Amino acid sequence: MLDVSDLCLKYGQSQILYDVSLRAEAGQITTLMGNNGVGKTSLLKAIAGRHPFSAGSVSVAGTTLKRSTAFDNARAGVAYVPQGREVFPMMSVQENLETGFACLPKSEHEVPDEVFELFPVLHDMRARRGGDLSGGQQQQLAIARALITRPKVLLLDEPTEGIQPNVIDQIGDALELLRDKGSMAIVLVEQNADFAYTLADRIYVMTRGAIKRKVAKTDITKRALLDELAL
Repeated sequence: MLDVSDLCLKYGQSQILYDVSLRAEAGQITTLMGNNGVGKTSLLKAIAGRHPFSAGSVSVAGTTLKRSTAFDNARAGVAYVPQGREVFPMMSVQENLETGFACLPKSEHEVPDEVFELFPVLHDMRARRGGDLSGGQQQQLAIARALITRPKVLLLDEPTEGIQPNVIDQIGDALELLRDKGSMAIVLVEQNADFAYTLADRIYVMTRGAIKRKVAKTDITKRALLDELAL
């Protein structure tokens, strides 16, 4: 569903990503792991169209995204849940969800029941302002907003950061349900190794702006992965 090939990205004169290649299949969760500052967030931003890359290519469902904008990539089926959530604090939960309509035809301007089935707390808080939600509730809202766009590829950047354990479990359950539907590829950047390893089907490890290793979860133990991340 997602094919990233030889991607390079620069911030000014500083090169951040070096020939990064990554594939994510529909019906799987692909985790991207590595220490802080190795380029994981930059890679997600490049895939989402938030930052132009200098070389390489990104394809979704066989269609190449030619260094297009975030809006273009969203219309092509890429949904991005950024680190820090970025909900609109003065808008209601319902209004935050409806911002996802921007890349959809008018005939699809409705919030699917599935969103509230995955995150029931949002149904009860539809009239509450986004800024009044807890961190965990805001994270659920950010994921739900991304799902409004009917994505083919769902990118999540540190969804458990600063979240209480019970909400982490709820987010994990929701991601497993989305994976099992088989209609989208999920790419998860996560520092919580337990959470990432539990959900992963395939694991990529990044270091210094490049992919150091890719492996199926069945071919590596959690202990071995933690030892590799510590190097």
